[in-house]
Amino acid sequence: MADNKRDYYEVLGVQKNATDAEIKKAYRKLAKENHPDLNPGDKAAEARFKEANEAYEVLSDSDKRSRYDQFGFAGVDPNYGAGAGGYGGGFDGNFDFGDLGDIFGSFFGGGFGGSQRTRTGPQRGESLRLGLTISFEEAAFGCEKEVQVDRVEACDTCRGSGAAAGTSPETCSNCGGSGQVQQRRQTPMGVFATTGPCPKCGGKGKIIKNPCTKCGGSGQLRQRKTIKVSVPAGIDNGQIISLRGQGNAGRNGGPAGDLQIVVTVRPHQLFRREGTDVYCDAPITFTQAVLGGEMEIPTIDGKVKYDIPEGTQTGTTFRLRGKGIPNVNGRGRGDQYVTVYIETPRNLNREQKEALRKFSETLKENNYEDRWSFFKKFKK
Repeated sequence: MADNKRDYYEVLGVQKNATDAEIKKAYRKLAKENHPDLNPGDKAAEARFKEANEAYEVLSDSDKRSRYDQFGFAGVDPNYGAGAGGYGGGFDGNFDFGDLGDIFGSFFGGGFGGSQRTRTGPQRGESLRLGLTISFEEAAFGCEKEVQVDRVEACDTCRGSGAAAGTSPETCSNCGGSGQVQQRRQTPMGVFATTGPCPKCGGKGKIIKNPCTKCGGSGQLRQRKTIKVSVPAGIDNGQIISLRGQGNAGRNGGPAGDLQIVVTVRPHQLFRREGTDVYCDAPITFTQAVLGGEMEIPTIDGKVKYDIPEGTQTGTTFRLRGKGIPNVNGRGRGDQYVTVYIETPRNLNREQKEALRKFSETLKENNYEDRWSFFKKFKK
């Protein structure tokens, strides 16, 4: 039962601040003591062996160990609700003995188990990641850009085979093309079958007798390429454009990896963005605020005219429908919100000041509703 699991550090008998070397040493000891081949028919030893494998699989991986330290079993074990939709990873009961070759090799001389990874099958190329900086307007309306990427490509001379023209790689006679060989070793604890990379072909399963002179037999070359990137309208800061198959070339007929473009949007001097909506602050004159009138408001489409109602106060926000950012999925646009503030006149001459004083003398309390209401609250 998942609820009866022992703490992984307890299983290996180490402290929570144990180093990687201490964890590995503790695991080696437990694995050797409880290995099923050394304890035939001992179910308790087999259970301890599996328990140690599970603990080591988590604690030997820095990412999984971090999640385990933070979330416990829920961070790494599907039985606790993580799985593919939770924190990811975890022990699924099928331990990969390919990671233990160095450990059991020191016991028995060579690899352990029968399912080590080989290099003979198709291998997908590595995905690459680049940054792309664009303007606020380019993010809003989309654009075409070019990026330069250094990537691994299949050699155009040998077409990725690694063999010289007119020749082809030969199947390794030692491993039959599997890339692995099995050996049986006599040890003080009995006979053990070990599996490891074929020493003749290096685990590739193929031997190139006449290597390509251009790539040296690797079948791949590193080249700089210019890639066109179509930036969709409405993309936001930090979003990623994935170009499938534009990463490093695969091996043994495997597909190429992807090229991921991480978008950075430069800040705008006037506009701010929240989702598909655009925000900006705009100054209006004292006269516009009092009497109202038409004013020009900047938008990402250009200037538009808007009628300011009389008596507009600082902090009033107006909505311009459909003047925001296009939705990245192509469905409509957001709005623009304009918050106005009244700019107080400065550098007035004597005549202007006198005119303001005379104007002020004509004002009544009902001309300043907020001010009148504010001071009324303090009257006793």
